[in-house]
Amino acid sequence: MTESGDGRRASLTAMIADDPGRLRRRSISLGVPRDDADDVAQITLLRAWRSIEHLHAPEPGQMCAWLDTIARNAATDLARQRSRRPAVALDDDVPDSQNVVGDVEMRVILDGALEALRGLPETLREPLLLHTVDELSTAEIAERLDLTPATVRQRIARARKALAACKQSGMSDDAENPSS
Repeated sequence: MTESGDGRRASLTAMIADDPGRLRRRSISLGVPRDDADDVAQITLLRAWRSIEHLHAPEPGQMCAWLDTIARNAATDLARQRSRRPAVALDDDVPDSQNVVGDVEMRVILDGALEALRGLPETLREPLLLHTVDELSTAEIAERLDLTPATVRQRIARARKALAACKQSGMSDDAENPSS
């Protein structure tokens, strides 16, 4: 980077600091939609910053004309880009508010069920999960946990009873103190 480039960058920075909305207003005057004017202004500044070395005369009048040219090119580039890829309306993608409410309610129920499962003592939770999730038989669970099949059946029944109590009370903390 040369000393003249540093001086030009300082002049550019000072010009933008004096009137930060100038490039946005210039973009709008070039026909850029208001929603895109900030983007064009940023692109203009980025291009100017990168090519400041090519500015022949760093006087304020020359710099303004140079920035206007860059802004016009950025606006033209945006218009070309938009004509090649027109914006798609997003109205079809808006979720139905009833579906969102249903999803939220389902999430609350699932969170409550997970909390109730976590609240079960390990001695009840493990046989229940092995039976329902892993689909193991009572005999397989008994062998794995070194219990009798009758004890496994009893613990599964207790776990289900504790979860049913939680369901009836609205998935509260009732599952934290079942007997093991």
